[in-house]
Amino acid sequence: MIKVSETAKQRLSNLMAEGGKSLDNTYVRVGVSSGGCSGLSYQLDFDQEMSENDKLFEDQGVRILVDKKSFLYLIGTTLDYSGGLNGKGFSFSNPNASRTCGCGESFAV
Repeated sequence: MIKVSETAKQRLSNLMAEGGKSLDNTYVRVGVSSGGCSGLSYQLDFDQEMSENDKLFEDQGVRILVDKKSFLYLIGTTLDYSGGLNGKGFSFSNPNASRTCGCGESFAV
C-alpha cells in the first residue's frame, strides 16, 4: 500500500488542474530508478494508462500506479508535500529505506 497525505493530495490535484487533468481521469505514477547519491531515486509523474505490470492503489481519492519492481522498494511508503520555508516539494516517508541522502530524493535499502 502507498499512502498519500492530505497536503500531497491537494498539491497533486492543483498540478493536475494546471495541466487540464483531474484526479478522476489521471493516475499518479510512483516509481524507483537507479541513481542518486544513495543509490535509488524516487520518480513521480502523471499517467493516463495502466499497464499489466502495474499495481493500483487508491488513497485520499488519489489513484496511484506502481510497477511491480518498484513496489518492492515502496511498500508502506507515504507521499507527502511541504510548502514551507525549510523546503518545498514532495517527500517520501519510506520505512524500507536504510539511509537517505540530505535532499530526500534518493535512498538505499
